[in-house]
Amino acid sequence: MSPLRRNLLLIALTVMVGASWLQPVDQFALASSEAGLKRSLAAFAAARGLNAVISVIQGTEVTGGAFVNVTLALGQVLDPVNDLVEQFSQLMLLVSVVFSAQLLLMKMGATWVVSLVLSALALAWAWLAFGPQSKQARPPWLGRMLLALLLVRFFVPAVAITSELGYQAFMTEQYQRGQQAVEDSTRTLSGGSGASSGTRWWELREKLAEKVDEIRAQSEQVVAHVIDLIVVFLMQTLVFPLLTLWLAWWGWRALGHHR
Repeated sequence: MSPLRRNLLLIALTVMVGASWLQPVDQFALASSEAGLKRSLAAFAAARGLNAVISVIQGTEVTGGAFVNVTLALGQVLDPVNDLVEQFSQLMLLVSVVFSAQLLLMKMGATWVVSLVLSALALAWAWLAFGPQSKQARPPWLGRMLLALLLVRFFVPAVAITSELGYQAFMTEQYQRGQQAVEDSTRTLSGGSGASSGTRWWELREKLAEKVDEIRAQSEQVVAHVIDLIVVFLMQTLVFPLLTLWLAWWGWRALGHHR
């Protein structure tokens, strides 16, 4: 290893050990995960509310007279969107668990015990890699433990910050528009989904046709906005973490990690 690369690696290890004790960005990382958790819980609540309203519509029955029982078919056009909304609510529950796990890992990583173990591992690894014993074979578990602890201590906060910055820069409007659309659809569908028991059944059929067209148009809008929300949360919990992991691995290899 060249002296320049060795010095850069030592500087990087020193900075990370110092950052584990001083915690310069931990509060920002925690706030970022908490913001993502609030958004995912809000989306989950909106999805469950819309799912409940659709279920009510699908089970609506209207009596049109003493001898005629007209079962409304309003909910039939909502079967596809109802399945999508239900899957979306399950995804939001999973996303909420991911954000909660991020918060827990960051709180665990910020403890003095983790900082102490990380410092000891970094010192031992640097001594065996660059000290008088550098020509001897290093225990393979030492580098793996150091890398694993660095990931726990710094990768999770880095993911939280990167995801939140990406959201603020590119996805704020898309999330707000999608969330508002789902809430508006819930209010629209929950109002006037039934009919008066005094309505004649042949009059009800005419109103039913109008209502089906209205619900079909509303469901098409819901599908588009739900997909937008899915993209937002997948970017935050999958794409940005993978990108951050790749950058971290590339940086570790570039600084001279080798067997």
